Amino acid sequence: MSSQVVQNNRENAEIYTGAQICTEKSRQLLDEISLPKGLLPLDDLVEVGYNRATGFVWLKQNKSKQHRFNRIGKTVSYDKEVTAVVENRRMKKLTGVKSKEFLIWVTISDIFINESNPNSITFANPTGISRSFPVSAFELEEEEEGKK
Repeated sequence: MSSQVVQNNRENAEIYTGAQICTEKSRQLLDEISLPKGLLPLDDLVEVGYNRATGFVWLKQNKSKQHRFNRIGKTVSYDKEVTAVVENRRMKKLTGVKSKEFLIWVTISDIFINESNPNSITFANPTGISRSFPVSAFELEEEEEGKK
């Protein structure tokens, strides 16, 4: 089952299916927009789509997933479907991603790296409240090993 916004963006989109190619394409996309490749640690991806004309991206997985970013001590929840509009160093109008703050889940609507501080990545919620963390906390573990 697909959301209406995904249906509206399917035409002229690059669409990939299958776990291995979807994981590869999701990492390529993050690299292309200059965001850390570990930002979307999704398992069991079944479809990845990218409409370059609109910047709209969607990632579908078989089941929702929680991931703990150990370097910052944060747990993030990813729904079965994650969507965003992407541009260089930014994912906006993000859906399907929540961060656990104390005991509540907070919706994340915007992720960006500010040009004035390229080592920091900021996560904002729909009310405009935001928090920043080191970009390095979202690198893929195997890439981090290669830098040591």
